[in-house]
Amino acid sequence: MADDIGEDLIDMIAENDLTGIRLWLAEHPPYEIADELERMDARYMIVPFRLLDKDRELEVFEELDPVHQHEILVGLRDSAFHELLEEMDPDDRARLIGEAPAKIATRALAGLSPAERKMTAALLGYPEESVGRYMTPETVILHRDLTVGRALEVVRAKGADAETIYILPVVDDGRRLAGIVQLSDLIVSDDESLLKDIVDIFVPRVSATDPAEGAARLMQEANLVAMPVVDSEERFVGLLTFDDALEVIEAADSEDIARQSAASPVAGHYVSVTVPRLARSRAVWLLLLIVASTLTVSVLSHFEATLEEVTALALFIPMLTGTGGNVGSQSATAIVRALAVGEVRVRDLPGVAWKECRVGFLLGCALALIAMTVGWMVVPGGVAVAVALSVIAVCTWAAVIGSTMPLLAGRSGVDPAVVSAPLVTTLVDATGLLIYFTMARVILGI
Repeated sequence: MADDIGEDLIDMIAENDLTGIRLWLAEHPPYEIADELERMDARYMIVPFRLLDKDRELEVFEELDPVHQHEILVGLRDSAFHELLEEMDPDDRARLIGEAPAKIATRALAGLSPAERKMTAALLGYPEESVGRYMTPETVILHRDLTVGRALEVVRAKGADAETIYILPVVDDGRRLAGIVQLSDLIVSDDESLLKDIVDIFVPRVSATDPAEGAARLMQEANLVAMPVVDSEERFVGLLTFDDALEVIEAADSEDIARQSAASPVAGHYVSVTVPRLARSRAVWLLLLIVASTLTVSVLSHFEATLEEVTALALFIPMLTGTGGNVGSQSATAIVRALAVGEVRVRDLPGVAWKECRVGFLLGCALALIAMTVGWMVVPGGVAVAVALSVIAVCTWAAVIGSTMPLLAGRSGVDPAVVSAPLVTTLVDATGLLIYFTMARVILGI
């Protein structure tokens, strides 16, 4: 059904059916409109966007990925261009400008009002991927000495200009964060109560220069609607809201999934990404992996004489490399995920390695029984024993390698997801063959 709807919209654009396009836009919510626009070629996208009502235009625009936002902006006249950017939330606008080509960024900043330009410049001053780039400075700030009644008056007076009023920061005379108070707490409290008596002083807080992903996952763990952000002197500077936190987590997870599959992240909607861009995102990693796979060729070359003497050993090479690679891939994926959600830290490396070693050993024992059974049916008993023991050793080794490589990468300052499952598999293939042939030489006496 969704495909038919999308095709209908494209047909109407191709036929220049402006009335039909307006009716279609009126019948769909902003997130569905944004999804359909992201599936289109840039030359088609601008037509339905310009037919949106002013109120919905901004909603749809903020639903788009930055790549598609840039494509929209290029097609707008100056007045519409500046009006759209002026109405955006400061944090969304800062991220858009930060990722935009220099020509668009210069044009965008030049057209903003002084107040909006100042806010945007302040957010752009924080490092990329930091909390400061995602927080909103548009908040209602309350002093800790206010009464609840007076605080509610402040919220009513300033709340319309704030991005959220459900979580309200409370500060002292130096604008240092004292804690937060929820709007629901104000509503149910006595008007004469002081904020300092009901403020939550234990709420988590983050620095504006902290990594955004870590802050977003802390919000998720603490079940917060918004989290206060402070500077180096504990002064309140903004709020990280749950919608921005979700965007951060989604982007981080998408990047991790791409890297774990040996590819570079690709910005934009998959349907609208060109074939050359997709190929480029995967080619570099595949080139690295094919170079790494020469280790396997070197091992086979080294043990060529062993293979010539006992050709039956070659029958089990695919099984051993496949099994070891799968075990290593499972282990690496589990640890990358655990690192991402904060269940495991780099300092846990010894404990993680020992746990995965035992997991790999148990898996190896179970799989060795199957390998032994198959081996007895097709090869001499000595070879079957060598295969079974190799399965145990390879599975144990693969689990250790798969679990420790992401942790070692994290300790070295490298994204653990870069140590992707295909890379672990490639390394386990080479070392697994080394284990296999060494085991066969010892058991078979060759």
